Amino acid sequence: MPNASQYPHESELPTTTRAGCVQLNHTAIYASDRHLSAEFIAAVLGLRVGAPFGPFLPVDLNNGVTLDYYEKRDEPIQPQHYAFLVPDEQFDSMIARLEAIGVTYYADPNHTEPGQINRLFGGRGAYFDDPAGHNMEIMTRPYIRP
Repeated sequence: MPNASQYPHESELPTTTRAGCVQLNHTAIYASDRHLSAEFIAAVLGLRVGAPFGPFLPVDLNNGVTLDYYEKRDEPIQPQHYAFLVPDEQFDSMIARLEAIGVTYYADPNHTEPGQINRLFGGRGAYFDDPAGHNMEIMTRPYIRP
């Protein structure tokens, strides 16, 4: 088990690591069919799938973060949750895309309120499963944290 003394002190880190804020650059998302999952989320969010990068198929979220879909066929996919803050003026078209491709959306993360949206924190939101079973969320306002 690592302990705190194993990690470098802040003064030992490169300046680029200390300066500015920490940002998520990319995350790998496991899928049994990377093309299907990447095309699905890109279609729902109104984005495009990028060119393959090694074993990854990227979807650029246009804020410096990339979803890198990675194909994993030999074992079950452990479902994860991914939440997307989306522009309010695009929310209705995303819901319409889900309806057009026959994907049920829900107002809650437990998927007990089908075909409904929530209105948390003065915005709108919905949850839906992607082809790999991940619980995706679109929301127009970020959660207010205490």
